Amino acid sequence: MTYEEFNAFCEELPATTYVMQWGGSHVWKVGGKVFAIGGWADDQEAYTFKVSEIAFEMLREEPGLRPAPYLASRGMKWIQHYSDPGLTDEDLKDYLRQSHRIVAQGLSKKKQRELGLV
Repeated sequence: MTYEEFNAFCEELPATTYVMQWGGSHVWKVGGKVFAIGGWADDQEAYTFKVSEIAFEMLREEPGLRPAPYLASRGMKWIQHYSDPGLTDEDLKDYLRQSHRIVAQGLSKKKQRELGLV
């Protein structure tokens, strides 16, 4: 997946906003909370997303995946896809959808209603 494809996919998810920050990373948010980041790896494309505790344990040791630098070191359940073989594009899209859902569910009910997420 390229950054262009990543951005196009994240843009299609409900109530998302985009900002480029943190040294040129493509940052996607729902309700002002980050759910996906394109960037943060040296000289290669990388995609970072929030996961459930179970998914974190399953993915953390897979080739091409790792606990997300900075985020995971603070106890957060974020995974970074940073090299091959990693995830297929379809699997990455599934995890991005799940990350969007996890973050959206953490918003207040009022905010969820305002964004049309419930």
